[in-house]
Amino acid sequence: MTLQGWFLILSFVGILLVLTKPIGLWLHALYEGRRTPLHIVLGPVERGFYRLSGIDPTAEQGWRRYAIHMLFFNVALLLLTYAVLRLQGVLPGNPQGLPGLSPDLAFNTAISFTANTNWQSYGGESTMSNLAQMLALTIHNFLSAATGIALAFALLRGFARREAKAIGNFWADVTRITLYLLLPLCIVYTVFLIASGVPQTMAGAVEVNTLEGARQSILLGPVASQEAIKMLGTNGGGFFNANSAHPFENPTALTNFVQMLSIFVIGFGLTWTFGKAVGNTRQGWAILSAMVILFLAGVTVTYAQEAAGNPILHQLGVAGGNMEGKEVRFGIAASALFSVVTTAASCGAVNAMLDSFTPLGGMIPLFNMQLGEVVIGGVGAGIYGFLLFAILAVFVAGLMVGRTPEYVGKKIEAREVKLAVLAIAVLPLVILGFTALSSVVQPGLAGPLNKGPHGFSEILYAFTSAVGNNGSAFAGLTANTPYYNALLGVAMWFGRFFVIVPMLAIAGSLAAKKYTPESAGSFPTTGGLWVGLLVGIILILGGLTFLPSLALGPIADHLSMIRGQLF
Repeated sequence: MTLQGWFLILSFVGILLVLTKPIGLWLHALYEGRRTPLHIVLGPVERGFYRLSGIDPTAEQGWRRYAIHMLFFNVALLLLTYAVLRLQGVLPGNPQGLPGLSPDLAFNTAISFTANTNWQSYGGESTMSNLAQMLALTIHNFLSAATGIALAFALLRGFARREAKAIGNFWADVTRITLYLLLPLCIVYTVFLIASGVPQTMAGAVEVNTLEGARQSILLGPVASQEAIKMLGTNGGGFFNANSAHPFENPTALTNFVQMLSIFVIGFGLTWTFGKAVGNTRQGWAILSAMVILFLAGVTVTYAQEAAGNPILHQLGVAGGNMEGKEVRFGIAASALFSVVTTAASCGAVNAMLDSFTPLGGMIPLFNMQLGEVVIGGVGAGIYGFLLFAILAVFVAGLMVGRTPEYVGKKIEAREVKLAVLAIAVLPLVILGFTALSSVVQPGLAGPLNKGPHGFSEILYAFTSAVGNNGSAFAGLTANTPYYNALLGVAMWFGRFFVIVPMLAIAGSLAAKKYTPESAGSFPTTGGLWVGLLVGIILILGGLTFLPSLALGPIADHLSMIRGQLF
């Protein structure tokens, strides 16, 4: 590890902390439905959408209606995407003449982008036409991100409102978030990327002469526009197979830094929005503190392991850190930071190949996802996932010290705890169940490139990434098979929507409750003790649940490496 590397990491966190309140203020204005400076230009567009669709944005919905509309919207998008991918070969905007996707790959990809997972069992530039990239995938990048933020707003209203029957209007939330937040930021972001060298064209490829005198076809396309929302919306699906390790997606150290910032910035801002919504910004800062502690712990371990390198290579006289699978443009520190950022935020973009990380360096991205999108999490999904753990933490605190289980003025009772446990239990049940199945049946065992614990890690990582709606991969697993496309697709749907529905039920339950002022019997939820309890509950639940599987995978891989055996 170097001082330069730590300066990069600390500068990254420092800039995000500075941006937290401004982004939080903007999000809070959208949360409340207030006017913003952009309403002068975009207000008529918003009203036009409502007139065309027959939606009354002032008509609020209870949690069941909110959930039904959200599910209907996402199923409709899924079917549209599946149709576009299957018919790609006969649709326009296909300069390379690529055929339509197979049924299993189209099924997997349609669910993947609907669920904000963006898992890719294909090479983007060699599989998707320009039309498919824009109409089927980029649109999802906007709308799945807007859905996540809208759901976070719904839960925030549950905590903030008193004796209310409604938690907002799903259609109004998604429209405002897309129009006044995601689109404006992405337009500016896209211009920055184009100026930095990222292509934005409808051309399919350009022919060039190489230094050796041969002819080479360099694939192009509308990359910058997809790249912007890919990062800002914590989507992660790359236009190119190499993702953000490709110079057309991530050409410079500056774009690499800005991409990492954009992955986290909305997640940071939503913590401040939560505090503002419940009338105490210290509540938001407490949640952000716990998130940052978990994030910095992960970065420290990953950076230390990658900087230490492989002891087997050291014995052979190859000194230095682990540069296998890393872009020399970025090096170890930036690659380690990027890998933790992208898995802490359920983004899935990568600028290095995680399959080539050291065993413990690769374990941290895996463990980040197993914690349930709570380190920073996806846009919206991070804050509502973290608040599910906060409900459990305040309940556990009440059991331990005899305090009344209350959180931000709402009594936490059996209904909320049961629903929170139901939502959190989805991850381990599906991840471990599908991993166990794939470790014993022939179609599952045909996928891993490596044997032994590293091969097991490839399977475990795939289902963890799918259920955690992350989308990154260990890259050693051959996932484009009917077996993995089908099973990973089901895992992604469970990981997204089987968490959302119980969460919305909690929002409805909390909104109907009276406000309970803090008293001497209330457990304080803004200080260091509360932050420590939150971190402890998350690590204990994650550790107890997934430690056996980690022991079979990356931990066994690490011990084997120390003994001189590689897989």
